[in-house]
Amino acid sequence: MKYNLITILGPTASGKTKLAVQLAAYLNAEIISADSRQVYRGMDIGTGKDLDEYVWNGQKIPYHLIDIVDAGHSYHIYQFQQDFEKAFNDIISRGKIAILCGGSGLYLEAVLKGFQFTAVPIDLPFRESLEDSTSDELLALFEAVPKQYSATADISTRKRLIRAIEINRYLEANPDFQLPSKIVPVSIIFGLNPPVESRRQNITKRLHQRLAEGMVTEVQNLIEAGVPAEKLIYYGLEYKFITEYLSGNISYEIMVERLNVAIHQFAKRQMTYFRKMERDGLIINWLDNEPFTKLVAML
Repeated sequence: MKYNLITILGPTASGKTKLAVQLAAYLNAEIISADSRQVYRGMDIGTGKDLDEYVWNGQKIPYHLIDIVDAGHSYHIYQFQQDFEKAFNDIISRGKIAILCGGSGLYLEAVLKGFQFTAVPIDLPFRESLEDSTSDELLALFEAVPKQYSATADISTRKRLIRAIEINRYLEANPDFQLPSKIVPVSIIFGLNPPVESRRQNITKRLHQRLAEGMVTEVQNLIEAGVPAEKLIYYGLEYKFITEYLSGNISYEIMVERLNVAIHQFAKRQMTYFRKMERDGLIINWLDNEPFTKLVAML
């Protein structure tokens, strides 16, 4: 092989986990999850872990970076990079193939392009001081302190712009800070992008299935276990809207309606990010019908 990693990505409800499991069984490989929320224990239904899917024809497929942090804790991209490297090195040291699978674009790109600036520490008090700043004010702050990071910074959202300011500020205050060297895996990348209407149907169907499976109870249990409501809201989507429902801020019907819309919007943003990854130089081999057959033919 000319590569030492196989990556399978796609928006939510695209079938990437099923494809990764089928491929792992075929290659005797192991899966590394690239999902920013599946790392949390106790957040199962809402994050779509579907751990029973990690079995193919009775064969259990080993997986990594799922259920490694308690819900309520913070987990950041630099930690993910470090955890990925440990899992990846462990897999290949045993002579096996690693499959990176997920839909968190920033996590995927950080590994595939070896992001270094993620090592800059997070400064929560500084972030809080910027909460009331307008977008124009934030942009002015970013442009006022040009650093080597500025040319590659992603400032497409308010959250990412604040992080870019934070990084530039830290580098200015710590000119001797040494960025860690990153070993970038050589990966062949495959993408799943079902037709929009099919994706929409899958998302809505899966949402109602998860509600029937007890997703509201899962969030209630997290709250009763002491996970702060604001932290659950920060996790977004299912945890945000169900927490608002359980807090009495919205009705059940409105919760389901808004959550359904939000997941569709999220899937669209995922695809936008994947297209950006392509523009930035990563080659994604998109698979449509019969993805497994086409994927294997390209290996």
